[in-house]
Amino acid sequence: MTVFGSILLITGNAELLAERTRARAVSTITAEQPECEITTATAAGLGPGEIAGLASPSLFSAASALVLTELQDLPEAAQEELLAYAQSPSPDIAMVLVHGGAGQKGKKLLDQLRGQASVTEVKHEAPKYERDFTRWVRTELRELNTRIDEEAASLLVAAVGQDLRALAGAADQLAATVTDGAITADLVRRYFGGRADVRGFDIADATIDGRIHVALEQVRWAAAAKVESVLITGALASGLRSLARLADAPPGLSEADLARHVGAPPFKIRILRRQLQGWDTRSLASALDAVARADIDVKGGAADPAFAVERMVLQVAAARTA
Repeated sequence: MTVFGSILLITGNAELLAERTRARAVSTITAEQPECEITTATAAGLGPGEIAGLASPSLFSAASALVLTELQDLPEAAQEELLAYAQSPSPDIAMVLVHGGAGQKGKKLLDQLRGQASVTEVKHEAPKYERDFTRWVRTELRELNTRIDEEAASLLVAAVGQDLRALAGAADQLAATVTDGAITADLVRRYFGGRADVRGFDIADATIDGRIHVALEQVRWAAAAKVESVLITGALASGLRSLARLADAPPGLSEADLARHVGAPPFKIRILRRQLQGWDTRSLASALDAVARADIDVKGGAADPAFAVERMVLQVAAARTA
């Protein structure tokens, strides 16, 4: 099926995935028409008639292609021109439209484009929960012909953070390292175990488990290593929120449904269940209050962020004991 005479609409807030789809579309265009001239432009500031000018074939090729980015910023006058074109596209033009997916901006135009027979939409939404990022990492490595177990994928997300571009780079690095077998948690620790985020989650787990001496030792290491205090408060807040969602889960849910409710990988539900044995609704609320206060302190430039983090760990531990 030809890509000429049609429009590809790329939407969503996952920038990396949108870029990949756009690159594949350009490759498909050049594969079908190697001499095709491809023009890339941003939608902001385009006036009446400019879209037609950008998409017009050159003297050297009968076919042309237009990649129009930041569609959400297309002025109203140019929107009318684009919609008129979408109703009767040229068989010699391939068009790729990229919408940033920011809020409701440009929603009316999107809805109108979606109603056109010439438009095919590819939507990319960024993962939301830890479970979703873990699944994305496993899919990414599968496409690189490499396997990674669930625990290792979750640890990689904790180490690298929830940025798809950084995770993709880490996946490439691990895939190039492993020539046989699967990527394990030990391998992820070997390459990424020193990352600040991992230390933050180690501190959170030790605090939630009630291993106060381990938690304080890690906090002091983090202070000496100049780890950002906000990474520690964020990790502890995430762990406590997961416990709260687990405590609030309706009875009788399957393991998979429970993982969806909590927003964590299935293997982590077993860990959370064990951790929850030391907590109840009141103690979780008290601990979350302590973390919220510490988060305000470290983000507000407290005189001694390290002291604020130590105090938070002690308060959370006290809430658990109570």
